[in-house]
Amino acid sequence: MSSDVTEALEEPENLSYEELEEDDDNVSATDLSELLKEGTKESHDRAENTQFVKDFLKGRIKRELFKLGTVALYFTYSALEEEMERNKDQPAFTPLYFPLELHRKEALMKDLEYFYGEGWREKVQCSEATQRYIDRIRHVGQQEPELLVAHAYTRYMGDLSGGQVLKKVAQRALKLPSTGEGVQFYIFDNISNPQQFKQFYRARLNALDLDKGTKERIVEEANKAFEFNMQVFEELDKIGALLAEETQEGGLPVHDGKGDLRKCPYYATKLGAAEVSSCPCHVALALLKLPTVQLVLAACVAVAAGVVAWYVM
Repeated sequence: MSSDVTEALEEPENLSYEELEEDDDNVSATDLSELLKEGTKESHDRAENTQFVKDFLKGRIKRELFKLGTVALYFTYSALEEEMERNKDQPAFTPLYFPLELHRKEALMKDLEYFYGEGWREKVQCSEATQRYIDRIRHVGQQEPELLVAHAYTRYMGDLSGGQVLKKVAQRALKLPSTGEGVQFYIFDNISNPQQFKQFYRARLNALDLDKGTKERIVEEANKAFEFNMQVFEELDKIGALLAEETQEGGLPVHDGKGDLRKCPYYATKLGAAEVSSCPCHVALALLKLPTVQLVLAACVAVAAGVVAWYVM
């Protein structure tokens, strides 16, 4: 952790976990962190109840999907951190600029190299849904930099909270190395105490010199981020409904007759299954090779990471 952050955390009282938790009881209804929490509850509830998020938390995530999700995260954080760099001297954002502690782009590059090899840059591309979110981040960074706070707070605080749960789920479900390969995104080497850092970050957020109108716009922007997330899930639902039809048109076997058809995730939408697990269908891997399916699933996993992070936080 950088010296300025360490000093800030140590002053004035070197708070303990218990004291930091007690501080939560003293928050004001007009504090920006509290406004964000209360103002996005409805959007949050809608997002956290999607089947995809529930399945992710239960460890029902394929290795290929996790890889594609990492791709989407890479493009998202690349845009976000470039705009943060652009606006690091803006009074409305400077207090929240902690590149050493928070930035994720380099960690995501390591994960992509682990999954795709040295030539990973030539093997990945940004999905349409992810691109729409990126376009919004670019607009905010260049036209309304005070709103960048909404995206930074939503992403990084979630990564330090629910993201740590996702890391464990992914390592267990995908049998990834315990040494961190493939999940560097979730590892913050320069933050020794995530809980204390989050409290410090929220204090900085609440100390920003913003009027009521600007705070309301920031909350609105955070809700827009959730709406982008919902659009991705809607896109996934449409693709999922068409998967069986695409399989038939492509001349691939719809089902090999083995196992329970209801357990195949690619038929879950059609059959209305509440639970999905491993599918013996040979068509699954073939479908993952379809460019359209890859792009949508990549964006979906990225969104799921953010949504689950908010849910657990």
